[in-house]
Amino acid sequence: MKDVKITGIDTYLIETKQKGTFADSTRKVETIGYVVVDVKTDAGIHGIGVTYHEVGGEAIATFILKSLGPKLIGRSPFETEGLYDELVAYMRGVGRKGLAFCALSVLDIALWDIKGKIVDMPIYRMLGGTRNTVPCYATGGWTSYTIDQLIAEAKTMVEAGFKTIKIKIGVDGGKNPNEDARRVLAVADAIGPDIGIMLDANNAFSSAVALRLAYKLRDANITFFEEPVFADDLPGLARFRAAGILPCASGEHEYTRYGARDLIAGGCIDYLQSDITRCGGFTEGRKMVTFAQAYNIPYAPHGFDVIHCHIVAPYSNGTYLENLFMFNELIERTFIDAPIPHKGIMTISDKAGLGLELNYKELTPYGSI
Repeated sequence: MKDVKITGIDTYLIETKQKGTFADSTRKVETIGYVVVDVKTDAGIHGIGVTYHEVGGEAIATFILKSLGPKLIGRSPFETEGLYDELVAYMRGVGRKGLAFCALSVLDIALWDIKGKIVDMPIYRMLGGTRNTVPCYATGGWTSYTIDQLIAEAKTMVEAGFKTIKIKIGVDGGKNPNEDARRVLAVADAIGPDIGIMLDANNAFSSAVALRLAYKLRDANITFFEEPVFADDLPGLARFRAAGILPCASGEHEYTRYGARDLIAGGCIDYLQSDITRCGGFTEGRKMVTFAQAYNIPYAPHGFDVIHCHIVAPYSNGTYLENLFMFNELIERTFIDAPIPHKGIMTISDKAGLGLELNYKELTPYGSI
């Protein structure tokens, strides 16, 4: 095939208002949504990319259209390393984290989708993978739930075949760890000792309080304790992990290899959770995963299982995908026949690229270049 050039980019938004009350330790979740890009080429091949948001979707899409997207026009989709470096340098004063990096990520994912379609290969195989199945855990269990609601949802997850589930902790804004302990132990008793439980504190505690809670839960089947302290409190994470009571997970709020480096080399985590839909796509995300390999740190990315399956499957430290119950309806609306976990296992499509097809009828056009 002749050299392929990028000719245009369409952006779309899709969101949904949450029905019911969903709150974690730090905020109420009212709206969730995706920014979607469709990147066109002169070969008639196009690639899609997706990033998610709770706030700021329009800002991400506008930054793509006004700032980053024009830099891609006329370039080859195979230039992912060079384009990544150029765009990071271009936006370095405003975009080393946050919404601007989400915009970079969604474009990078689309370029990898194009590359996969050109060579007629799924991304996980382009990255050297051979296994096409990955274990998933289910996430729900909001702090706004009563104990009865918490147990009911946990049982629903187990009945669906998930061997590991994740629930939120940090009730009353993290000011009532004794109640958190009661809730977790009630779930553990209800689902039995063979089901692993992950805990997500969403940055709720100080390291001292998190450690006291971990000690109360040391005999439950806890796979890991996620973000026990504020994500940027690396000394607090290191203190929690050094105590060795429960494994520590973090990384969904790190946007580059440097953030992953500091978490891992600083002795802060037992699981890396970087999210390629906002940490620079496949181009930067795979560097974070391979750095974790050097320290024997498992990789269990945050959310978006239909995207992350392609970066978990190729690597020996790729451990889990996260199936966020809250997002399943939005996944179904955004894509046509997207893969779903079956009995806690995601089987990756052998279609080229991401193997995903957009459901344009559900998407709201935002702008094009």
